[in-house]
Amino acid sequence: MTTFTLNGKKISSSAPGDTPLLWVIRDEFGLKGTKFGCGIAMCGACTVHMNGNPMRSCSLPLAAVSNADIRTIEGLEARHPLQKTWVEEQVPQCGYCQSGQIMQAAALLADKANPTDEEIVQYMSGNLCRCMSYVRIKRAIKSAAQSSDGVIQIYDPKRQTVVDNSLSAQTDEQGVS
Repeated sequence: MTTFTLNGKKISSSAPGDTPLLWVIRDEFGLKGTKFGCGIAMCGACTVHMNGNPMRSCSLPLAAVSNADIRTIEGLEARHPLQKTWVEEQVPQCGYCQSGQIMQAAALLADKANPTDEEIVQYMSGNLCRCMSYVRIKRAIKSAAQSSDGVIQIYDPKRQTVVDNSLSAQTDEQGVS
C-alpha cells in the first residue's frame, strides 16, 4: 500500500510499487487530464507536480511517491493565469499535450515569475507539441507572467476544496470546479 497526497487529499493505492504513477492516477483514481504520450518520459504529456517539481508520471514508479504531494492538472488552481492566457492566445489545437504543457509552465512560473523568452524555451523544451504551437505557448506563458504582477500560485494549500470520492472533480467554496 502506497500512501500519498493527490490534489490535496491523502490517498492510498494498492497497485504494485513498480506501476507507473500515470496509470494509478488515470485508472485507479479516474483523473484523465494527465495523458499518456510516449511511455518513456520524453514528450511531457504526463507531467504532474511532485512536491512542487514537474515530473513525468509515465516513468515514475508508484513506490517513489510514498508520502509525496502530487498535483495533476485537475489540482491546479482553478483560476490560474495560465488557463486564461492559454485560451486568449488560442494555444490548444488537438489539445493532447496541453495538460503537460500547462503543468510544466506552472512550475516554471512558480520558480521564475518573469522568465525571458530563452528561459521559457529552455524550460519547456522537454514538452512536445504535435501541432507545433510553440510560439503560442511561449506567448501564453509570457502573458500569464505579465498579468500576475510577479506572483504565480500553482495551488493554494490553505484553500479548502471539496473533492468527490473519485477525485475526478474539485470544487471551491463558491462551487466553481
